[in-house]
Amino acid sequence: MLEGKFRELCEQRGLDEDGIESAVISVLIFGEFLAGKGSSLDETTIDDVKEHISDLIEQDQNSWERLVALARYSNMIRKNEVYVYFTSVLGGRTVLPSISERLADLAGVEARDKIFSGIEAPPLGSPPEEFPKVTLRLVEKLERELGSELCHDVLAGNHHRIPVENFEKHKLWLEEEGSIEGYLKRLHDSAVAELEEYSREGKIWYEQEITPEVVEFVRGNQEMLSGVREGDWIFFTKIPYAPKDYIAVTDPVMRRYYGCHCPLAREAILMGETDIPLTWCYCSGGFGKLKFDVVFGEPTEVEVLESTLAGDERCRFRVKIPEGKRD
Repeated sequence: MLEGKFRELCEQRGLDEDGIESAVISVLIFGEFLAGKGSSLDETTIDDVKEHISDLIEQDQNSWERLVALARYSNMIRKNEVYVYFTSVLGGRTVLPSISERLADLAGVEARDKIFSGIEAPPLGSPPEEFPKVTLRLVEKLERELGSELCHDVLAGNHHRIPVENFEKHKLWLEEEGSIEGYLKRLHDSAVAELEEYSREGKIWYEQEITPEVVEFVRGNQEMLSGVREGDWIFFTKIPYAPKDYIAVTDPVMRRYYGCHCPLAREAILMGETDIPLTWCYCSGGFGKLKFDVVFGEPTEVEVLESTLAGDERCRFRVKIPEGKRD
């Protein structure tokens, strides 16, 4: 184990002494588990991670801090596939609690309690294929109890808890560029430049492996990581979850799978036994519209146009520019 380097990383992430010690111990325990299989941290596979997390769940040791420590170490030693797996089991944990809170705010506590009765997320660290049935039950109850319009509004919140401060600079960009079109072009140019940097350094960008082909794929479509204005609307398309694989694959099912970001639903595309309705993708729409909410200084209206969960090859949305902000 590269203990010294990992301690430095943990300190950079803001952990105190006890937190750093706990993170190091978590990685050492995982190393001992691997050694017992004749393997090592440098040789970690996704199957190893699944087996170890399963043991942790049985022992009630599957804490957020422990799994994040393992994810950070995997990322530090550039075990990219392993790190991406960790992001898939950790990335959606705020979504259900956040939907529950927004539902209570918009429809009342009684409606929230009725809809979430019997809805329980699998244990932390559970494999992604355990989530689609829970997701389907929730979205069906939301649609049945709320109707489409309110259901969409509940789902289109900031359920991944992204700090709005991340987009404060965008308001300045809009002011400096003097037009929405200029802002969107600058946003796209900035995103492409960032992808180029990650491609050169071989680092994981969020949960995505960035290759030169991915950079060119995004460069050729301003709707990705930015948007294109048409009248009163801004159209945007999600960059695929696994863009390198998405570009290379020809099988339509796998292309949809590699395109879908949702950790609570994407396995349904492969499982073929749980069809998640397009309505669920208003959650992704909420994620995508957040920067526009900040830029325009008010909530924007989002519409799901295409969804890989619904059988389309890509996930595409449009956001309505608020009145008074269209010049």
